Amino acid sequence: SFIARVERLFDHTDDTRSLFLRLSDGIKLKFTAGQFISILIPLGDETRRRPYSIVSRPPPQSDLLEICFNRVANGRGVEWLFGRRVGDPIEFMGPFGTFTMTAPPQIETVFIADGTAIAPILPMLHLAQSGPHSSMLLLYAASNREHILYRKDLEALAARDSNFKFETIVNQSDLYERLYDEVNRRWVVADASRTRQFYICGVGKGVVRIRDLLRSSGYERRAVHYEQW
Repeated sequence: SFIARVERLFDHTDDTRSLFLRLSDGIKLKFTAGQFISILIPLGDETRRRPYSIVSRPPPQSDLLEICFNRVANGRGVEWLFGRRVGDPIEFMGPFGTFTMTAPPQIETVFIADGTAIAPILPMLHLAQSGPHSSMLLLYAASNREHILYRKDLEALAARDSNFKFETIVNQSDLYERLYDEVNRRWVVADASRTRQFYICGVGKGVVRIRDLLRSSGYERRAVHYEQW
């Protein structure tokens, strides 16, 4: 395991925060866009391991990691994280995960994310701009406008890259039903091409439902990457 200290915190909204973690003793971590670390959370009666995606863009190695999280009902682990202050130590393991991108995509790529699930996708978008790449679209959904996170970063990426566009969906109820219908309309019913790839990240069974829709409509299994939180 590694020890990092909280160097900075940033509140995106009243219930969504980023922590910036500086590794101790000059250690640098090598990670791939999309990977996560497992934070060890001491709660007195038990120690929990909880995965948090690395939001930081992946250089060859880094000693500063950003994670992003939001409050959840009865979430003792995340409440512990909300209690961390600058200078506090945090122990973690990793990096882990196969929901990754290792090079700029050379086929049309669609990213789908909900709220904090933009975390593993943002470094993929930065990686893609490190070289020539095929067209990319981000479909980013949230229950309200303030939970469309990293908007300025996304706007900057789109402004300098004619091959990247992003769209937002704001829906207070049935968010994944809305996403499902959009995916079905655009990339199943209206388009016979099955050569593009997808990266889908979000919370709950809606992610798996979208995955199954795409795979059952003719997209190759390996072309539909997903991570369910």
